[in-house]
Amino acid sequence: MNQSLEMTKIAYQALEEKLAEEIKVLDIRQISVIADYFIIANGKNKNQVQAIVDNVQDALQKAGYEMKQMEGYQNGTWVLIDFGDIVIHIFDQENRLFYDLERIWKDGVEVSMETGV
Repeated sequence: MNQSLEMTKIAYQALEEKLAEEIKVLDIRQISVIADYFIIANGKNKNQVQAIVDNVQDALQKAGYEMKQMEGYQNGTWVLIDFGDIVIHIFDQENRLFYDLERIWKDGVEVSMETGV
């Protein structure tokens, strides 16, 4: 299994552990050099968003992956976590609807983590 997919699986599990909502994984390898995968999810409020972010960051760092950058943590409305090969976007509900990254990155291929496709 390639490293970016392994990172994605770890992040996905960490998102589920903190009850993140509407988790979407987009394979953007064919359309962007920014990253291999985007993960998009949301929490109900600022506290949940921050708890989700903390859990994802901890899980990936424990697995030996280094975070490159994080933005938006203090506001807790849209937090971007950049781990190089994967970029994780965690929103509150209102901002997820407003920014609609799924529409912007619609050329990415949605990946089902349940089936491992």
